[in-house]
Amino acid sequence: MARPPLEVADVFRRYGAAYRDAHVLTGGQRRVMRAIEACRTAALGGHLERCDTCGHERPAYNSCADRHCPKCQALAKAAWLEARQAELLDAAYFHVVFTVPEAIAAIAAQNKAVGYGILFRTTAETLRTIAADPQHLGAEIGFLAVLHTWGQTLLHHPHVHCVVPGGGLAPDGQRWIACRPGFFLPVRVLSRLFRRLFLEQLQAAYTHGRLHFAGPLAALQDPTAFAQALAPLRQMEWVVYAKPPFGGPAQVLEYLGRYTHRVAISNNRLLAIEQGQVRFRWRDYKHHDRQKTMTLEAPEFIRRFLLHVLPTGFHRIRHYGFLGTRVRGVKLARCRQVLAMPPVLPAPAPRRDYRDVYEALTGGSLRVCPVCQHGQMVRVATLPPETRAPPGGGTR
Repeated sequence: MARPPLEVADVFRRYGAAYRDAHVLTGGQRRVMRAIEACRTAALGGHLERCDTCGHERPAYNSCADRHCPKCQALAKAAWLEARQAELLDAAYFHVVFTVPEAIAAIAAQNKAVGYGILFRTTAETLRTIAADPQHLGAEIGFLAVLHTWGQTLLHHPHVHCVVPGGGLAPDGQRWIACRPGFFLPVRVLSRLFRRLFLEQLQAAYTHGRLHFAGPLAALQDPTAFAQALAPLRQMEWVVYAKPPFGGPAQVLEYLGRYTHRVAISNNRLLAIEQGQVRFRWRDYKHHDRQKTMTLEAPEFIRRFLLHVLPTGFHRIRHYGFLGTRVRGVKLARCRQVLAMPPVLPAPAPRRDYRDVYEALTGGSLRVCPVCQHGQMVRVATLPPETRAPPGGGTR
């Protein structure tokens, strides 16, 4: 896995200090910037490796492990997916997406913990309620939900991706009720209930003083203005869509790998960082997925990236229904039983060395000497964190 020629960390190292001096940031945003700047540099320490044949040496610096860091997601994703394999069922899987209107997105941007929490709760309640209705499926479903807050141009666009088996347990738990082939639940019915539940919970949060507004939204502190802002949202169609079912369990895992550990922008989309500007690729979904380029002033690029820093402790991957944390073991065992699957879940795989995960992901080896191609790289010394990282970062 070759290091991309440009990284978000490079933007932060060049322009981050000036941005921090000129803008008021949350503690979380500052921590994310510092973590990404220091990731895999001498600032975090690491170890020194030496080839046991030719004597070539290289430093291997530690990762920041921040969930917003583009460099730290591949290994985390691989470990997470290994744990998910045992949860897959012999059923069709659907991808359902819940999106809020722009006016709601603006409110959520200033009230992330509350707004995103409502988005998760109402998405889950909508799916479980409609699925449990005998007129639709009449079953208890289970699903995984992932929050994304960005669009391709890094603007704020909160939406939840759900991966749902196409069926569920009957109310008595004695059989599996499958949905119709190629069809999960009616999206218009989902959309209407989602809209009602979300606006009810948003109003309740406002009534209890849990929403705060500033800048262009400051007027919404007045109850009349808030009610007027919500009125048109009660009439418009909210976007909920379901994609065709996946081809099988392998495709489900491939999809999860693309979505669960994604960050606002990957390093490989960056094209240039020069003269105070950042140029990157983006995909225009409204025009047949056409690939385009966008150039932003560095401060605007940083501002957009930081829009997607989540509140501390906020979970962006959640499980519901029979995949809920407290009931998963028992409920999944029952699902496997009624689907005539092997009754015993596989034992969790032992945590692998990061070098094994890297090799599985890339086909390359971190153990083989990159110079002589014969010797093995052996750890020979610990490198303590440096007080100040060298300009431009360290060796990958």
